[in-house]
Amino acid sequence: MPRKIIVLLFLMLAFVCATSIEPALAYSNKTYNWSYKPEKDNKPVTTEPVFEKLLEDTNGVFIGDTTKKELYLTFDNGYENGYTEKVLDVLQEKQVPATFFVTGHYLETAPELVQRMVAEGHIVGNHSWHHPSLPSVGDGRLIDELQKVKEAFAELTGVKEMNYLRPPRGEFSERTLALSEKIGYTNVFWSMAYKDWEVDKQKGGQYAYDQIMKRIHPGAIMLIHSVSSDNAEALPSVIDEARELGYEFKSLDDLMLDKQLQQFPFPR
Repeated sequence: MPRKIIVLLFLMLAFVCATSIEPALAYSNKTYNWSYKPEKDNKPVTTEPVFEKLLEDTNGVFIGDTTKKELYLTFDNGYENGYTEKVLDVLQEKQVPATFFVTGHYLETAPELVQRMVAEGHIVGNHSWHHPSLPSVGDGRLIDELQKVKEAFAELTGVKEMNYLRPPRGEFSERTLALSEKIGYTNVFWSMAYKDWEVDKQKGGQYAYDQIMKRIHPGAIMLIHSVSSDNAEALPSVIDEARELGYEFKSLDDLMLDKQLQQFPFPR
């Protein structure tokens, strides 16, 4: 067979193969570090317009309805430091829902606490297996990081659903948001936090109470670290005072349902 015909057949075959495979969607992997702009007098915060657009495009959230005095309590559980049991006791006593974002390490070292979270009606979310910066890993590794947590959680608790993701270190990209959404996750950021994770620099329950209370606002998704002894001590007073101020504690499921109803309201 003449060489020109062979080359032509090869090119035609390559064209057919290329057009028969669905082209990969190109997403930017520029790394962003989550941040927001705090306001005084317990007013709702704002974030960068580019962040808002990325979250809007991928169904991510960082704040609830700012016209309602509702709070969403979330904890990051990378490892256990002896205070989550006290936190759960308070939540049970006060009948407050929360979401706990867990890592693989936490699932392996504190399984009884994860089981208790589920038994008492809390949501358990994904914080990845090894806590890497998600933009720094490839698609396969990212999926594996999340899938391992989901599978271990299902094996431990019997609960197969895991719908919420908190990106480790607050680092994300257009690619990581789009890919995690594609495999079923809502990325959950936050609109209230303070420097509470340094376990060797705790300052007491009153300090934690003051830091939290001056930052809460309508629609706040609260990020609190359960490794903090200050947070565990302050939590009962925070809940009581927030309720005195007219706030209601709700779950992320409530938030997402409200969001869906706003997008697709029932006809009247």
